[in-house]
Amino acid sequence: MMKSNELLTMVRKEFTALTQLPVDGITRLRQNEGEYIVSLEALQRKAIPDSMDVLGLYEVHLDNKGNVLNFERKQMRKRADTREE
Repeated sequence: MMKSNELLTMVRKEFTALTQLPVDGITRLRQNEGEYIVSLEALQRKAIPDSMDVLGLYEVHLDNKGNVLNFERKQMRKRADTREE
C-alpha cells in the first residue's frame, strides 16, 4: 500500500505526462476495491484575468502501485465558478 503523499505526487506526474495539462489541484482521494480514485483539476486554458481560466475536473483510476489505469474528464468550469454540484 502506498502512502497518500507518494500516490498524489505520482498521479500529478503521470497525468501531466499523459495529457500535457498541468494539475491545478487534487480535490479527492479514495480507495475502492483494490484501486485508488483521484479527483483532480487540470488547467485546460489559461486566461486573463486568472479568474477566467478554464479547469477540467478529472477522475483518475490507479492500481495499488500507483499506475494510471484510466482517466475521464467529468466536467469543465471557470476558476471563478465556485458553485458546488
